[in-house]
Amino acid sequence: MLTFRSLLKASASLILATGPLVAHAQDTTAESSDGQNDEIVVNGTYARSLAAGIETKRRAAYGVDSISSTDIGKFPTQNVAEALQLVPGVAITRPRGEGLYVSVRGLGPQFQNTLMNGRTVALNDLIENGGAAGRQFRFEMLPAEFTSSIDVVKTPTADMSEGALGGNIDVKTFHPLEVGNKTTVNIRGTYTTQTKDVRPNVTVLTSAKNDSGTFGILAGAQYWGKAVRNDRFMNFGWLLNRYTSPQAGGAPTGLYSPTRTRPTVETEDRKRISGIVSAQWAPTPELQTTLDVIATRLDVAYDEFGLDIYPDDGGTAGGPPAQIQPGYTVVGDTITKATINNVRFMGTREYSLNRHDLLTIGLKQAWNPDRWHVTANVNWSAAHSYHPDYRTGTVRSRAYFIAPLTYDASAGYQSIPTFTTPVDVTNPANYKLFQFNIAPKDSKDWDVYSRADVARDFDGFLSKLAAGGEYHWRKRDYFRRDYLIDTATNQPLTNFGAGAYQQLPYDDFLSGVSGNAFRNWLVPVTAAYVGNFFTPAIQAQPITNGDRRSSFVVTEKIAAAYLRADYQFDAGQVPVTGNLGVRYVHTDQVASGTLTSGSVATPVSYPKTFNNVLPSFNLRADLTPKLVGRLAASRVLTRPNVTDTAPRITVSTDAPTASGGNPQLVPFLATQFDGSLEWYFAPSGMLSGAVFYKAMDDYITQSNTEINIPGRGIVRLSSSVNGGNAKVYGAEAAYSQVFTFLPQPFDGFGVQGSYTHTEVKADYTAGSRTIKDQLIGLSKNSFNLVGFYDKGPLSARLSYVWRDKYLSGTGSTVQAPTYVAAFGSLDGQLSVRAAENLTLSLEGINLASAHQDTYNDSKQRFGEINYYGRTILFGVRAEF
Repeated sequence: MLTFRSLLKASASLILATGPLVAHAQDTTAESSDGQNDEIVVNGTYARSLAAGIETKRRAAYGVDSISSTDIGKFPTQNVAEALQLVPGVAITRPRGEGLYVSVRGLGPQFQNTLMNGRTVALNDLIENGGAAGRQFRFEMLPAEFTSSIDVVKTPTADMSEGALGGNIDVKTFHPLEVGNKTTVNIRGTYTTQTKDVRPNVTVLTSAKNDSGTFGILAGAQYWGKAVRNDRFMNFGWLLNRYTSPQAGGAPTGLYSPTRTRPTVETEDRKRISGIVSAQWAPTPELQTTLDVIATRLDVAYDEFGLDIYPDDGGTAGGPPAQIQPGYTVVGDTITKATINNVRFMGTREYSLNRHDLLTIGLKQAWNPDRWHVTANVNWSAAHSYHPDYRTGTVRSRAYFIAPLTYDASAGYQSIPTFTTPVDVTNPANYKLFQFNIAPKDSKDWDVYSRADVARDFDGFLSKLAAGGEYHWRKRDYFRRDYLIDTATNQPLTNFGAGAYQQLPYDDFLSGVSGNAFRNWLVPVTAAYVGNFFTPAIQAQPITNGDRRSSFVVTEKIAAAYLRADYQFDAGQVPVTGNLGVRYVHTDQVASGTLTSGSVATPVSYPKTFNNVLPSFNLRADLTPKLVGRLAASRVLTRPNVTDTAPRITVSTDAPTASGGNPQLVPFLATQFDGSLEWYFAPSGMLSGAVFYKAMDDYITQSNTEINIPGRGIVRLSSSVNGGNAKVYGAEAAYSQVFTFLPQPFDGFGVQGSYTHTEVKADYTAGSRTIKDQLIGLSKNSFNLVGFYDKGPLSARLSYVWRDKYLSGTGSTVQAPTYVAAFGSLDGQLSVRAAENLTLSLEGINLASAHQDTYNDSKQRFGEINYYGRTILFGVRAEF
């Protein structure tokens, strides 16, 4: 570990080495520096937001990128995550077209620490069909209209809450003493081309303060709706050696073939109701009290229409297993064409009403007498993700038949593979009932956060000394049930009448994608299955050992203390400022669950304690009035996903696989270094470049074990273990400018763009499979480019955001890794100020109708094709 003294010497040496160049630059720019006081006023809305972000970056004592609202209730994009993707080094995931999770510098959503007004916040989680994680903030829970600004901090300081190997993301909402007296009403419609449906969005925000400016209150409410349809050709992986036994066809070893595959249509009816209240009292210039309350309820009614196909079925209802037939085609180690007998085809309907509630209440007291700065912060938040009723808790209604399958994947992953069978998949007479399943889930997350800070300003080398402490308590209580109902399994589907099934209600499934798979099929009707099978007697059944194994409670008690010193000195003619500090973190974790042996269930708890010392160093040098250089180093950590540390085993209802937790996991740790140059060549112009390096310890990898589950037999259990190291390094560049030097009216044009290149050195295992120089979620290249015009009543913007392929699943001993292919989205926005207080707007997302694809290690092995169409937003905003 480098000491502060060695860092300071190296930094000063670097600065002094550039002294002659800096002095020359200062001489040659003295005239323009004088002229800099005649600041160009940027009147456009997006340009004003851009200028505010540039100013935040320029003045910061650490490496940060910022996005600012253009006005109360007027964020640059309709989604907070989609605004963040314009930040250098930031990429987002867009499941079904909605920006949801954020990655920074190649590290996935779990490696970010998201705060709200500088405070930690409880986390909602995925309950639709499993897959909960526990460290990923769902940005859909926060209306963009409530957001004042977002800071993405890439070089932390000792006073910042730990938890991020990628970035500290601080989302700041509006406050009344900053806004003043103002009311806005924003009415919009959201149209999605796949659904051809329009849903209303209404936001009202009002702020008021007294004449003396000592008290203010802000309140707001929003209703937001959206209809979603995502056409998805879905594959669950390519497996090794599935047909080597004589019963399965006696194929040679070393060959990959597809497992369960599902053409499906996913629909969502999304409704969000949100409210915000903020009050501020500042009786004197030194004293200020701030209260923040934010509440959100998001209801997502999910309805999926699928056809599951099992080319490697182990035998259904006592029948023979799937068997490959002679004459199959092998390319390399992949079976690209084959006919397989005894394949299960299953019409599947999956429905769930997924409710996400979030409430956060924060109180801050600041006192700044003379050179002292004293603050106290407390925050309580609760996140609840659940199904309001067991009858809406991931309901899987299914009917099946057994038939031969012929597939041909030779067209590659961007086309739908050929799937044919001699049996009519639309004829209800061919189907039998399959096991009915309801899997309600209930995820509760509580977060209590408190901290106190004291700082004093000084003259001389030591400019400020700050110290503080933080206590953070968090609890995740996760419950899952699986009702597996076999009362009518294997009976003909037609016994239940025509009301129990329907044809796929869409006739244009992936119509823009070539290929010869099924475009129409039969699906069950959820209401009929629930009414027939989920009786009060079934619902009243006691929970099973499987339910106990899936449920868990994890609590964390985190105590932290820090000391931070800010310094300032001149290196020749160069003013240098910065900070160094150290943060000590003590974590007590208790992971509780249930383990079973045969029919005996035993409650267990695993306490674990972590102690971490996290030093940090930041240096900023004003090389010229317009050129800023930065150097930074720090030790950072991210705690494992909550589900990875829980003593649990969750068994798939559709495949011989299971996932489990490991209470002995320790946090990810990393030592990171950053360097950057930032050239502020105009009040609304910036060119910057940065390099970064992260050496990660205790990287968490996957372990695979074959276990025997009573009633299910042998399944492959995937769990997490520490055991890998990784190094992530790269460079990013950013440029933004409003062309104010052009003659009117062309002086409203501008451009914004950034590029990030990331490399990784890693060597770890997933089961016995070696993963080399790859990390989940890491794209080697990503860029964004925005062109805009912003002057007078007209504001227009066109942006393109692109990220390279990335690893999405490491696979296992027998399963190939999965990759998300490169993807880009073209988005646009147009607004016209029709009157002084009235603005009309039009926004489009995914204007080029791109679809998102995946593949399995080799591009010969198809994965997924997702198409969610375009989203168009139109509306009017009034200000009073």
